[in-house]
Amino acid sequence: MKIIIIAAIAANNVIGDTVKGLPWHLPEDFKHFKETTLGHPIIIGRRTFSELGKPLKGRLNIVISYNQSQKSDSEALLYFTSLEQAIEYCKSKQFEKIFVIGGAMIYTAALPYTTDMILSYTHFSAEGDIMFPRFNINEWNELRSEARENFTIKYLTRIR
Repeated sequence: MKIIIIAAIAANNVIGDTVKGLPWHLPEDFKHFKETTLGHPIIIGRRTFSELGKPLKGRLNIVISYNQSQKSDSEALLYFTSLEQAIEYCKSKQFEKIFVIGGAMIYTAALPYTTDMILSYTHFSAEGDIMFPRFNINEWNELRSEARENFTIKYLTRIR
């Protein structure tokens, strides 16, 4: 099973702002995100999920929350208290791939398990206080990159 981090990252490594949420609006990147993740499970932290306000359609939404009392009445939404539990669940369901979609704490926790990353690097810096976690680029091969008007998408796979 592929475990794929997908993220949009500003030139100064910002991925969000605790007050304002996502500090930019790039419809082309949202479209890419939707097309890439549609039909696949997504793993998301509770705070980031709260910002979204509802489950993303066409995907199993798996929320990591340390609050053990959180329950869902929807088949499209599951809660787990740890990333490891969520990954084990996905393995048991034999999903081909799952996407980790944030926030920073979930990205940090997922990095050791991640097989691939799809990172949209904006061509601008942004104001914010939430950063994408540092990672060793020497552990990754860049498969390809796609330049867009306001960002470049880099497809990375972990060197085995």
